[in-house]
Amino acid sequence: MVSLPERADLEHLRKQAKSLLQDYRRSDAAAFARFRDHLPAARDHSDAQLRALDLRLHDAQSCIARSYGFSSWNELRDYVQWQRQTAQDADARRLSWLHLVYAGDVTGTTFVARPRLAARLLAEQPALVAGDAYAACAIGDLAAIRAAIAADATWIHRPGGPLQLPPLFAVTHSALLHEAAYAPALRDSARLLLEAGADPNQSVGNRWPPHSLQQPGEERLGALYGAAGVAHDLALTRLLLEAGANPDDGESLYHAVGHVDILRALIDGGAHTAGTNALANAIAQAHLTSLELLLAAGADPNETTAQGITPLFTAIRLRREPAFARALLAAGADAQARDADGRSAYAAACAAGLDETAALLHAAGAAETLSAADAFVAACARGDEEQARQRLAQQPDLVANLSTAQLRQLPELAMNGAEAGVRLMVELGWPVATRGGDEPFAGSALNWSVFRGKAALSALLLAHGAHWRERHGYGSDVIGTLSWASCNEPPVEGDWVGCAQALIAHGLPHATRPADVGDDEEDRVTLLVDGDVHRFAADVAEVLLGR
Repeated sequence: MVSLPERADLEHLRKQAKSLLQDYRRSDAAAFARFRDHLPAARDHSDAQLRALDLRLHDAQSCIARSYGFSSWNELRDYVQWQRQTAQDADARRLSWLHLVYAGDVTGTTFVARPRLAARLLAEQPALVAGDAYAACAIGDLAAIRAAIAADATWIHRPGGPLQLPPLFAVTHSALLHEAAYAPALRDSARLLLEAGADPNQSVGNRWPPHSLQQPGEERLGALYGAAGVAHDLALTRLLLEAGANPDDGESLYHAVGHVDILRALIDGGAHTAGTNALANAIAQAHLTSLELLLAAGADPNETTAQGITPLFTAIRLRREPAFARALLAAGADAQARDADGRSAYAAACAAGLDETAALLHAAGAAETLSAADAFVAACARGDEEQARQRLAQQPDLVANLSTAQLRQLPELAMNGAEAGVRLMVELGWPVATRGGDEPFAGSALNWSVFRGKAALSALLLAHGAHWRERHGYGSDVIGTLSWASCNEPPVEGDWVGCAQALIAHGLPHATRPADVGDDEEDRVTLLVDGDVHRFAADVAEVLLGR
């Protein structure tokens, strides 16, 4: 591992990454060796295999970061930027450090907690928490917590510190629970506070923007939510439940989906499923075991979301495997239910190309004869080109007469990554600008394809008339989608550089640097594209600038 200079310069590190990428593209042996040593995706690859990976700038940045002992470029960047704050006074440094320990709903920011970086900084600068009993709660400093209780027994009930947190809440919401070196002491700290009389239901108002640390929202975030829904710590969850924490806190059950032991502990502790939206979350996360556990605990398989959608329709819209529908039907889901458009679950499954799910609904008594239009949409959705073209030959005006709900299948399929159906639909003349998919985004198929980083599919849509000016529900267009996705990288594997190349190849004007914009930060480049200002990831910006 290479040693990072004491006063590292981020711009110098960026140049290192660009130089490494250039050397890789020249097939430099030293560059290949560095990628093999530090980039997991390149480990044990031959030279030919490395060339075929077509590594990008973000890969080079990741390689540089890992060579210095960081898990990602973002973590290295944050570390270097945090180093600049050492000139601040102790209170300012402590607050900055706490922003790494707690999530945005606690700090009043939009940042996620970064426990690994927080632990590294604390190891280098232990004075960060010295003399502050509330900071001691963030790391599980038992001696400091005992001293605070001994000095004032009522301290355990009072919010305090830079983030104004009650002590037990400060323990259970600490992201350092994810670090093996800190988790045992944090659990012991929670036990100590509870034994001293701390309320297991300590809470703060949600501070996520537009709320803030100074003006929190009315929604309460409890200590149990930190243990069960944020840290997903089974031992701490059980400890709080045994002490009397309320499992019906409006957050814990929903956020425990995907963590079966936590979910079971909450249910065994008396949690009720009604009104939690946990069932819909289990479907959204494609976590069948959580779904089955919630249904066994009495969750209503016909409970609707705020948008009036039942779990069965959610499973169909998100293209979940037939086992989800099977579990819902076995628990009493209404096979005859209809959505807001008056469409049956059976017709919705057919229209989505989910033949096995449709067969389950048919067996449950929901069979119906599909209209010619529905049958055509169903053939398109499952990628059955022969059947779709045959029906279109029989009724050439089918596409022109599709309903709004039927036309929305195109963006719905793009949202869910069902590429075969999208390709067939656009080849058969589907209106490519049709908007749909989850609200409030509700974008066109091109918006969804760019959001997911599907470069080849984006190119296909553009070749069939899609345009970068197609808008989505947040008021921006495809360039705004590319900006957000390239900077934030949704939790899907995506090629946003390829999407940018497809847009340029289909007429998007090259970007320029606005004259009145200063230096970029955090590896985000501000550009003027077709009259609008956006920020992009550095490698995407290079493409848009025509370099």
